Amino acid sequence: MKITRFEELECWQRGRELTKLVYSATRNEAFKKDLRLAGQIQASATSTMANCAEGFIRRSNKEFIQFLFIAMSSAAEVQSHLYVALEQGYVSQEKFNVIYKQADKTSRLISGLINYLRTNERRYQQEKRQKLKKPEKL
Repeated sequence: MKITRFEELECWQRGRELTKLVYSATRNEAFKKDLRLAGQIQASATSTMANCAEGFIRRSNKEFIQFLFIAMSSAAEVQSHLYVALEQGYVSQEKFNVIYKQADKTSRLISGLINYLRTNERRYQQEKRQKLKKPEKL
């Protein structure tokens, strides 16, 4: 099955779920008052899904992979911000665990897609080199 829209990417879908969880957590009154942290964790979450989408729309695997690495980094940033939120009492341990696991799940999917794209790119390049080496039959 060929994916034709970024919305079909499982990593984008999981990033969207991550974003929903983060926005839900930042509605907490105490969290809301910490504008900087709330904004940073929201931006990190939305960056995760946005970079999956933006990379998909690019027309090369190399660029797509580059954006996927940014998306994966943004998911890690969500996890890092979560520790601050937990230590400040903005989220419970249970909420922390749910969001952290969702960010981890999203990262793993992104990593798997990166590996898939790299493997296909190498295979494509090898086939291209082999075609160039073979003399054409007349």
